[in-house]
Amino acid sequence: MISTRAARPEDAPVLVELWSDVLRRGDRSEQAADIELLVKQAAVSPEQRFVVVEYDGSVAGAVLLRLSTLSPINLEPCVQSIQPRVLPQFRRHGVGRALMEAATAFAEEQGVLLMATVVPSATREANRFMARLGLTQVATWRAAPTMLVRSRLSHPRQPVAAAGRNRLIAARRTARRARPVDETGLAEIAELPAAPDWPDDEQDAGAGAQRG
Repeated sequence: MISTRAARPEDAPVLVELWSDVLRRGDRSEQAADIELLVKQAAVSPEQRFVVVEYDGSVAGAVLLRLSTLSPINLEPCVQSIQPRVLPQFRRHGVGRALMEAATAFAEEQGVLLMATVVPSATREANRFMARLGLTQVATWRAAPTMLVRSRLSHPRQPVAAAGRNRLIAARRTARRARPVDETGLAEIAELPAAPDWPDDEQDAGAGAQRG
């Protein structure tokens, strides 16, 4: 019931549904055009493979495989499994395992000893599945609009801890200013005897003892 094959341009509408949350913003026709371009590039590149898994004749999942390096600064050869996904109605039927089997076979064909994958951080089930296969988390990939990052850099927020301390100090100062003056207490403090003039260091302390 499960079969693996290369992706075809006519798979684009289903793959747009599969990857709707990770494709670039645009209408469905633009996203389908992006998928078709990836299919054509993978078909002519020995370093890429666009794999589709069918379940009982229907597209159930897909993954884009790419021979690359572990990172732009770590040049260890690596096969990257980009966004292995399974449509919800076909989950828990072995489709995800078939996708990763295709990725492992591609790595073996390329003679590559290292595999990596990219899955959404919020997809807990997919991350657990990859962990069971032995793929551990080695980095966190984050993204944000450029304008948002620029605005945060131009107007940095005060750290929460520092802001809390500042509020506490301001509240104490306000409380001291609002506290009524106790004139009786001040008079009692004024009548107390002055504190003795203690020596400042050990030499003065010894001299004071001799004078005593």
